[in-house]
Amino acid sequence: MATVGIGIDLVEVARLERALGRYPRLAGRLFTEDEVSYCEARRRPGRHLAARFAAKEACVKALGLTVGHPLTEIEVEPGSPPKLRLRGGLGDRAVEEGLRISLSLTHERELASAVVLVER
Repeated sequence: MATVGIGIDLVEVARLERALGRYPRLAGRLFTEDEVSYCEARRRPGRHLAARFAAKEACVKALGLTVGHPLTEIEVEPGSPPKLRLRGGLGDRAVEEGLRISLSLTHERELASAVVLVER
């Protein structure tokens, strides 16, 4: 397989928690219902949401995307390891181009990070 792109992102958990607290509809623009449900079932939902936001941003970077793709088209599916699922136009593009996407997530009290590798 050939590497198409690599993306990395780091998110301050408290900053995302504050943004979600200030703008209640923001979660619906950033995350799918399944992602929010999964995270809300955890002891500190913001930590898990921050990791998912980092994964989405890392995916955008790895795919070399510009404006116009909603982040809800990128979904982190829980598991060991977690997986990225692309929906809508991004999902169609991934299938057409034969893309394989790998994801690595990590988080601690204050920071969440993700690395995405896209191969063809």
